[in-house]
Amino acid sequence: MSVSVSDMFREFLDNLRVENAEQIGMRYGEITSSLNKKFRDSESKTANTLQVGSYGRYTGIKGISDLDMLYIMPKSKWDTYKNNRQSQLLTDVKDAILARYPRTNIGVDRLVVTVSYSNFHIEIQPVFEELDDDGNSYFRYPDTYNNGSWKVTKPRQEMQAVRDLNNSKNGNLRSLCKMTRAWKNKNGVSIGGLLIDTLAYNFMQSTNYFDEKSYHYFDELSRDFFRFLADQPDREHYKAPGSNQNVAVKKKFQKPAETAHELCVKAIEAKTDARAHARWRAVYGPSFPASQQLEEAKLVTKSWRDTEQYIEDLFPVDIRHSMIIDCNVYQHQSIPRRLLNMLENGFSISSNRSLIFHIAEHDIPGDFDVRWKVLNRGEEAKNRDQIRGQIEKSNNVNKTRKESASFRGDHIVECYAIQGGVVVARSSILVPIL
Repeated sequence: MSVSVSDMFREFLDNLRVENAEQIGMRYGEITSSLNKKFRDSESKTANTLQVGSYGRYTGIKGISDLDMLYIMPKSKWDTYKNNRQSQLLTDVKDAILARYPRTNIGVDRLVVTVSYSNFHIEIQPVFEELDDDGNSYFRYPDTYNNGSWKVTKPRQEMQAVRDLNNSKNGNLRSLCKMTRAWKNKNGVSIGGLLIDTLAYNFMQSTNYFDEKSYHYFDELSRDFFRFLADQPDREHYKAPGSNQNVAVKKKFQKPAETAHELCVKAIEAKTDARAHARWRAVYGPSFPASQQLEEAKLVTKSWRDTEQYIEDLFPVDIRHSMIIDCNVYQHQSIPRRLLNMLENGFSISSNRSLIFHIAEHDIPGDFDVRWKVLNRGEEAKNRDQIRGQIEKSNNVNKTRKESASFRGDHIVECYAIQGGVVVARSSILVPIL
């Protein structure tokens, strides 16, 4: 029995709910209390703080690991820190939290104090609140670069703009923001949360078609939004809703958006059968529900074992960086060929080749762990009961993976970069073997 489009997307959005909201709220409260104790001699867990970022805009999803909060400093402290004392302010914030929670991992960055937990971290930005000539609130925050300066941020205006447009669009703006995060996490697209929300905001402003639409139209919403993304011109930044402040574009997103649009078109053509589910999962990942037919088929005795693992079941996934993997293809003593070049020129790999997969490019700061997944596909893989798909650690210090081209099929190799217990980058490559 097939399910409706409404049922598919309703279950998908439900699967994206933040699961550890209670834990996150408790940590926010602990940090706030420690800072209030330091700067105001108060134990309040809620006063003088503002949850910002995707969590504050209610656009975050399951696996969120990069959380942001502002701590609003007493106005009486401005004279203490205003003259090139930005670094001292961050140090004082760090020391206040560390004094209350000495076993917590706390560090100071250029702009923030970072408090790290097992599966997420919170970046605390101490700020001084000001009012502009129209009476609108904004915040000054410290930048320690080059002897220090004060910058301006306007998160309240951004949150209000998202809230207002979401209310006028039947709640569909925030749903679109959440689905887009699932897409970037599934496909390793390095695109920031505020940029996602800005692009979704611009799209929803550009059309009235989805103003009163329900889940039944979320297939069309997906298709049209990815078309909108794919058609965007190359730009260095966009203007954030509400604040009109610059939002930087770190990496181009048009090409993966084009791929997503094509998959959406095919999924809509397939309606609600197993092919539709498979294509939506290729866009949005395993949080999108699998087809009932597929789930029932798994219960039937077959000649091969379904051994595939999913990284989302092992680690939180919150893509923040870009990564590209490639493969050196060897035959005997000949000069190796790069798989990406072979794919670009329409070539496949012959059997009996040695393959060494490696990270060709990345922008991940600092050290990180690596996991690899080798998924064999096709009838021969099933006949041999060797679809594999287990997620395993890199087997050497170079973070590479050695394999061999054993049998025919369009196989997939995927690589995951992990920092602080969170997948921060991922990349995959097709391995067509003749």
